[in-house]
Amino acid sequence: MDERELLLLGMLKAQSQHGYQINEFIERNLSQVTDMKKATAYAVLDRLGRDGYVSVESDKVGNRPPRKVYSITSAGEARFLELVRANLMTADRIKFAGDIGLMFLDELPLSEVLECLKQRLEELRQRVSLYEQAPPHGHVLGVDLALNHVLHLLRADRDWLEHTIETLPRGDRSAS
Repeated sequence: MDERELLLLGMLKAQSQHGYQINEFIERNLSQVTDMKKATAYAVLDRLGRDGYVSVESDKVGNRPPRKVYSITSAGEARFLELVRANLMTADRIKFAGDIGLMFLDELPLSEVLECLKQRLEELRQRVSLYEQAPPHGHVLGVDLALNHVLHLLRADRDWLEHTIETLPRGDRSAS
């Protein structure tokens, strides 16, 4: 299941767009939900075009170089609905890159481990605050649900880390 394909088809279902519009919208509005880079978006759009899910037309305005305008096809709309269903039914495999460092924290002095974890906790607190301050999207239920899901996961990670920091100084290295 490629969630990038789902995202791009969903955006094109709303309206035809050129690549710049798509990437700008993702960067401005969806950076909390996806980390898709511009090059990746263009590569996925090209693949969707080859697969017949997206049509691509050239648009020239004034003296500007021509730009590609992407539109969803009827096959793309069917693929989009298929991906929505698959995505909603699939439980994500949760993995945190920071857990790799946790596996090796015994290699550092406990005081240094605590300092590192406290910095991590501060960053988590800032992210939680950012999400808590975000205004509701309003007219589209799914966007608010996605952001709320991320907020709950961040809070759980924050709470776990607070507990872990509390238990480490007492020599309890089984911070579960």
